[in-house]
Amino acid sequence: MTDPMIYDLSTRTVTGLILAGGRGQRMGGADKGLVLIDGRTMVAHIIERLRPQVDDIIINANRNVERYAEFGFAVITDGQRDYSGPLAGMASGMRVARTDFIVSVPCDSPFLPEDLVLRLMKGLNDADRIAVAHDGERMQPVFSLLRIDLLASLQEYLDRGDRKIDTWFAQHRFALVDFSDLPDTFRNINTDEQRDAIERELRRESV
Repeated sequence: MTDPMIYDLSTRTVTGLILAGGRGQRMGGADKGLVLIDGRTMVAHIIERLRPQVDDIIINANRNVERYAEFGFAVITDGQRDYSGPLAGMASGMRVARTDFIVSVPCDSPFLPEDLVLRLMKGLNDADRIAVAHDGERMQPVFSLLRIDLLASLQEYLDRGDRKIDTWFAQHRFALVDFSDLPDTFRNINTDEQRDAIERELRRESV
């Protein structure tokens, strides 16, 4: 008998959704996906790691849409003017994706795991609707694999004015997937100081 998990992994399709729609307030309003790290934009680092893992990529951005489009992938906005947070970006991604799942990643974590999608997919049980990365200390909710058919539930949640990602997750059966062996890959860059520290680390590694 064929192992059902092997069958599922071979037939499920996934769109990568890069969430670049935030305000970047802690970086003085910078569009973080376009901030340079080691001479390349953060979104370029993300694309390099994510592209081999997915069938397609969509970038969620609310400004500098033309610049993001230069990377060669579809760019979508939240369709709202209030920077409603990652759930709004996820809903926009679900609306246009043509795959069974989306996997969401933030634009400010340039070292995301190179096997993120595979491990999230393996973590799903038949009844799970969502798989979420856990770094060994806390859930990383923007690193999530979500079924496309959750769109109606998510849109209803957003229409009520709700924005908390973990509260919406709790309405559905979801799997926590252990990434405690790779906690540093979830580091995100929120400040100029954090960016400078990462660049110093990269320079040391290249010596």
